[in-house]
Amino acid sequence: MSFRRRGNDRRAHPYFTILISPHLHLCYNASMTTHAQTSTAQPVSRARRNPLRWRPDQNWEAYLFLLPSLLGFAVFVAFPVVISLLLSFADWNLLASPEWVGWANYRQLLTRDPVFWRVVRNTVYFMVTIVPLQLLFGLLLAAALNQAIRGVLVYRVIYFMPVVTTIVAGAIVFQFLLNRDFGIISQWIWWLGRATGLPIQPPDFLNSTTWSKPAVVMLTLWKNTGFTMVIYLAALQGVPQELYDAANVDGANVWQRFARVTIPLISPTTFFLFIIQMIGAFQLFTEAYTMTRGGPAQSTLTVVYYIYQNAFEFQRMGKASAIAWFLFIFIFLFTLFQTRMQRRWVYYETES
Repeated sequence: MSFRRRGNDRRAHPYFTILISPHLHLCYNASMTTHAQTSTAQPVSRARRNPLRWRPDQNWEAYLFLLPSLLGFAVFVAFPVVISLLLSFADWNLLASPEWVGWANYRQLLTRDPVFWRVVRNTVYFMVTIVPLQLLFGLLLAAALNQAIRGVLVYRVIYFMPVVTTIVAGAIVFQFLLNRDFGIISQWIWWLGRATGLPIQPPDFLNSTTWSKPAVVMLTLWKNTGFTMVIYLAALQGVPQELYDAANVDGANVWQRFARVTIPLISPTTFFLFIIQMIGAFQLFTEAYTMTRGGPAQSTLTVVYYIYQNAFEFQRMGKASAIAWFLFIFIFLFTLFQTRMQRRWVYYETES
């Protein structure tokens, strides 16, 4: 290795001409490149220590676009939830100042309010009837409309139309259909009794404690089965055709293919629909409010309807908040239980 000084320059950092072997020249270039990268990376690391300093790779515009939604969630969801929790421990009639009563509202619900347990039984009845029937009818319709038949798109639209129909309008139509005096269904039953000579009388769907619940169930099924059908239809179209072909080779008939191939592969969809329909059944309100006003004799009064009555009819906001939190805890625990139980019957294709 030899060094040659440039002229008589006696500065602290003279310019040298380096004559080295190719191997040492590569090492020198690598060391200089590493030094340059280190020197350029230091300002970036110092810049990252300041989170408020703008950088080209940091887009604050995304947070600005999210800000309206976050503010709306905080003001209209998070804040009311916290306030309802505080009100559940208070007595407030919307006029005077809230008075702190501790656990009195919850004790009254659990020990001294027979109406509360009646509405809980009504809500459980709607859940155990609406959810299985809606799953069954939705699956049957989806399986029928998944076939290659003429006009299948028209049938799909017809069965889905109740979903986009206003529930209030649907409830008014059902009132006319189920009315015992001048309803269409009642007129058909009266005509059948006269034609056959049998003592047949139409049930009083709207004024009987026995038939009022089935009337609400029928309206709910008519309104929501189309949604279940569409979700199941998408799941059925996602089942691989190769599995059906393999089942055919093994000699499986139609029902065996449906039970052993289709049902397991659409079980995640069934679990999803079961959870959201269960939550919807617990929150049933509009159907009972529009058709029967919770009657007769509180036979169709649901938990959410009871919350509405306590809050806006009886001006008992504290009790209404306590019922709402009781409903939330019940739905949360029931959903958690079903989520744990899904491991026994829900099949995912990614599982080994």
